[in-house]
Amino acid sequence: MTRPLDKTETGTAAEGGDAAEPGSGRGAEELAGGSGDAHLPDGADDGIWRDSGCPVDERVADLLGRMTLAEKIAQLGSVWMGASGDGDGVAPMQDQFSDQLPPLDELTAYGMGQLTRVFGTRPVDPAAGMRALAALQARVVAASRFGIPAVAHEECLTGFAAWTATIFPTPLAWGASFDPALVGDMARAFGRTMHAVGIHQGLAPVLDVTRDPRWGRTEETIGEDPYLVGTIGTGYVQGLQSAGVQATLKHFAAYSASRAARNMAPVSMGRREFADVIVPPFEMAIRLGGARSVMPSYVDIDGVPATADAGLLGALLRDTLGFDGLVVSDYYAVSFLELQHAVAGSPAGAAALALTAGVDVELPSVRCYGTPLLSAAEAGDVTLETVDQAVARVLRQKFELGLLDPGWSAIPGRDPAADGSSPVPDLDPPAHRAIARRLAEESVVLLANRGGALPLPAAAKVAVVGPLADDPLAFFGCYSMPRHLATRTDGAGVQVTTLLAALREELPDVAYAPGCDVRGVDRCGFAEAVATARSADMVIAAVGDEAGLFGRGTSGEGCDVTELRLPGVQEELLHALADTGTPVVAVLVTGRPYAIGGVADRLAAIVQTFFPGEEGGHAIAGVLTGRVLPSGKLPVEMPGSAAAQPSTYLRSRNAARHGGSSVDPTPLFAFGHGLSYTTFGYSDLVLSADRTPTDGAVEISCTVRNTGTRGGTEVVQLYLSDPQAEVVRPVRWLAGYTRVRLEPGQARRVAFRLHADRTAFTGLVGERIVEPGEIGVAIGGASDDLPLAGSFTLTGPVRVVDSGRVLVTPASVHDLPG
Repeated sequence: MTRPLDKTETGTAAEGGDAAEPGSGRGAEELAGGSGDAHLPDGADDGIWRDSGCPVDERVADLLGRMTLAEKIAQLGSVWMGASGDGDGVAPMQDQFSDQLPPLDELTAYGMGQLTRVFGTRPVDPAAGMRALAALQARVVAASRFGIPAVAHEECLTGFAAWTATIFPTPLAWGASFDPALVGDMARAFGRTMHAVGIHQGLAPVLDVTRDPRWGRTEETIGEDPYLVGTIGTGYVQGLQSAGVQATLKHFAAYSASRAARNMAPVSMGRREFADVIVPPFEMAIRLGGARSVMPSYVDIDGVPATADAGLLGALLRDTLGFDGLVVSDYYAVSFLELQHAVAGSPAGAAALALTAGVDVELPSVRCYGTPLLSAAEAGDVTLETVDQAVARVLRQKFELGLLDPGWSAIPGRDPAADGSSPVPDLDPPAHRAIARRLAEESVVLLANRGGALPLPAAAKVAVVGPLADDPLAFFGCYSMPRHLATRTDGAGVQVTTLLAALREELPDVAYAPGCDVRGVDRCGFAEAVATARSADMVIAAVGDEAGLFGRGTSGEGCDVTELRLPGVQEELLHALADTGTPVVAVLVTGRPYAIGGVADRLAAIVQTFFPGEEGGHAIAGVLTGRVLPSGKLPVEMPGSAAAQPSTYLRSRNAARHGGSSVDPTPLFAFGHGLSYTTFGYSDLVLSADRTPTDGAVEISCTVRNTGTRGGTEVVQLYLSDPQAEVVRPVRWLAGYTRVRLEPGQARRVAFRLHADRTAFTGLVGERIVEPGEIGVAIGGASDDLPLAGSFTLTGPVRVVDSGRVLVTPASVHDLPG
């Protein structure tokens, strides 16, 4: 058991309320010990740190200089109230830690750094959650000699992870939208809700670039291209932080490249792949998005755990990328240095390694950063300078968030001196649902449409089949509240229209048969499904994944797979339906891409969605009926073979199909692929220069025209290639993109301004360089559909690119004279 910090002459323990065991499984609202609000104590001294008009650096230095070592170390910990210890937790090996903590009053005797998931640990009524958070903050403030509140953090990957809050599409769906602005609008919307109920930090976005889709957390990634991940992720960061909630970039770094796609497994990766694929999204979110927090990953890279890697968290993150915010551990990751990685022999040793490497706060509850860290500091295993550095970052965060300003309240807008409760915001308002629906609609990818099977004829008799057709949880990823707490919830907590119900709203004759379960092997429902299909004009087969955690699903954290086949007997169900002769439209609702090549040619149409959230039913139904024109593009390629992994579109020539290997990694559908109900033509490629210096820029433009009979949106994609380089490069990579709305017959001019920095790569000696020579240019609607091609030449010397390099390719769209 971790003991509370030893008292000193300047420490004051909180009084009042019964001591509660954070590991007891009781909810925060029960353990908070009251419903009072927190505010800064009037009796605290009036030093510079109290003056909100003084520079933050001066306030931090003044307060830090007044604190004892015990008070400082208290700011580096956290507490998780009511965390489950019964084996159905939401963090790895949670049951091993949930009964090890002392009572709350002892934990907070000198203050507390962070409060973990007051709203997201169990289904909590929003009003009760607000009362619990306010009461917890009151106890933390009362316990601290300086009245320092805690930072309250929550998960927010698919929206605010709280009961009754809007459930937005998963990150892989964000990637399919190719719409950073809309993702920013989403994060801003739920960020305002989080801020309104007293949350300061959100544990998102996930900027891991997809490397092996067998990994269960693929659904949490944005895609397999670093530029797509970086631009979408930066939009999220900007949106969330504009609402007053600090974003946390995770998982730094290479988590998605764990060996054999096993969660938390070691990573074996060369420095160029790491620098050119894994790091750029974090660099963009830090430099362009201003992200204020980073979370290291669970993995070890070449034998060094990220949580103990000073080169990763210091030299790279802070010195090279310029990050000056807070580093928080992943849940239990500091303890894992002792218990899993075995690079420390005790909690004190783990604390020393992590703090020295640059981890400022231990989440989700203090085990190593309490008394063990104090002992390590007193023994000289951790320098006082290292402790002060971490505490200064914590205090800076709290000053930036206004937690130490006069008039601060645990619930913004509440008068801490007044009685009564604050108004409870609607966590699922119509405006949030509208954004959720628009993002879901933009993320639906039409993969194939043979003979114009879609949109469905208005008078068609439709059979809706499949295990996901009438499941209200079908559209939710593993970090949504209903899936996250599946064993402790009843229902979705929000209004959900299933695909079956949505189609029945739009079509007059819809029959239904489930056919099978997602994971089961029982085929007894096939007969009813086949009979239903035979009596229909069209079949809509909704198949795919069931999100969950640690083996409680087919997709999600800890739900890794060995091959990319549809779970259970769902592919057999598709074959049985195709055998009827009735045209079958497969609707894939998944958290990863699956290899469906064995049945794809038998399907009339294929629609791919990636857990599209609470408005997914209406979005998919709208695409199927033609009410919504599909515009989504694949953020990950669809594999042609279930066994050709790991493989992504960023492949070199030898990583592609060739005569020297019997394995063919050619995808069934390429990265960036996605059809519409109209067609688009590309013409008139113009480069502003044939030659430009290695520090210059070139404008690349073309005309895009809607050549069909319906209005639609095309995602125009710019790809580059490097025919000859000093190291092996991908055959092509995404350098820019933009969404373009076009009415029938309309043409618009699209221009990309490409700086030479966008061709940079890590060279032979490990420096990022721009190399002179030819650069190929291609534009089109997918990585394998690029009708326009050209090239330009970079001239001059090899140029080493520093941290100020250009990271984006701005795009502009202009109307052509009529």
